[in-house]
Amino acid sequence: MATVRKVQPWRLVGLASLRAVSTSSTDTFPKHVKIVEVGPRDGLQNEKNIIPTPVKVKLINMLSEAGLPVIEATSFVSPKWVPQMADHTEVLKGIQKFPGISYPVLTPNMKGFKAAVSKKLYSMGCYEISLGDTIGVGTPGIMKDMLSAVMQEVPLSALAVHCHDTYGQALANTLVALQMGVSVVDSSVAGLGGCPYAQGASGNVATEDLVYMLTGLGIHTGVNLQKLMEAGNFICQALNRKTSSKVAQASCKL
Repeated sequence: MATVRKVQPWRLVGLASLRAVSTSSTDTFPKHVKIVEVGPRDGLQNEKNIIPTPVKVKLINMLSEAGLPVIEATSFVSPKWVPQMADHTEVLKGIQKFPGISYPVLTPNMKGFKAAVSKKLYSMGCYEISLGDTIGVGTPGIMKDMLSAVMQEVPLSALAVHCHDTYGQALANTLVALQMGVSVVDSSVAGLGGCPYAQGASGNVATEDLVYMLTGLGIHTGVNLQKLMEAGNFICQALNRKTSSKVAQASCKL
């Protein structure tokens, strides 16, 4: 005998309330978010096969054309430890410099990241401190606690977040950071990357997925999603691998 389920009135009221809360919560988000694209550095440093310099240069140029304001181009680290970055000088010389776009490079950093360390770095003149969950084990609760502690020592305007997606928490962690006022987010095209010293760690949050989420929240990024996906498709073909971006995967099926 079939059972007929009745929709309870409280469920409808609860849904309406949830929608109202969801809409009003967008007022707490920043109006503009600066995306720091780390794919050419963080995304490629973990690849086993050496990637030709022209491929890196073309990727960076395509990301520039997509409107990303900051693109982490390479890293001045020892080729012994990170051989993928051995061509850092050639990459910097080869890329086309677009007006209004910065191309920072990474230098060896300190181990660990606590509020006291952030305070020290800020006092030394660091204008932007990116708080990284480089092995992707963080949760929204951990993100909230960490930011609450760091914000007591460092101005919110000087903070950025860098979330990897090993446990599928990167977008959720980023959303919490946005709700707390952070307006600078690191991401990697096609979700490329990992951590050379953390077995099993996956890439950074996919830039395509981040842009899609921010657009849905009415947050301005200045990034052209279609051109961004073209850049992601290019590098995935060059690497002979599938994209880790959910947005790119869904777009291919439509």
